[in-house]
Amino acid sequence: MVFGVIISSISRQCRLAMAAAVSLVFVAQATPVLADDIQDWQREIVKQIIKTHIYPRSAIAREIEGSAKVQVTIDRTGKILGYEITEPSGQDQLDKVIPKMMEKLDPLPAPPDSLPDGNLSFVIPIAWRLQ
Repeated sequence: MVFGVIISSISRQCRLAMAAAVSLVFVAQATPVLADDIQDWQREIVKQIIKTHIYPRSAIAREIEGSAKVQVTIDRTGKILGYEITEPSGQDQLDKVIPKMMEKLDPLPAPPDSLPDGNLSFVIPIAWRLQ
């Protein structure tokens, strides 16, 4: 399952559009009755990721941009059981903050009971973009 989140210094409109796009990934796999629960949960995760996003000052000063993908596995309480950087950004300054971001994210909001256990592992794409 892919959980699409692109984070940077983004405007409120971009955040709302991003949350809507992310919602489609989970909702497409859920039954219509359960889709609202999943969509609400996703919004909470997106909010938390936006709050905990780290863009190193040294990377900003050097105008370094990049993106990475992180596979995250959680339990039923939202505790992060593990993560793996499946696609590093290739920029040391950016890749080094990913563990700190995962630490700040833990725990994520608990998933709804309607979400099958097989969906407790997902990929979070993270982007660092200057405006």
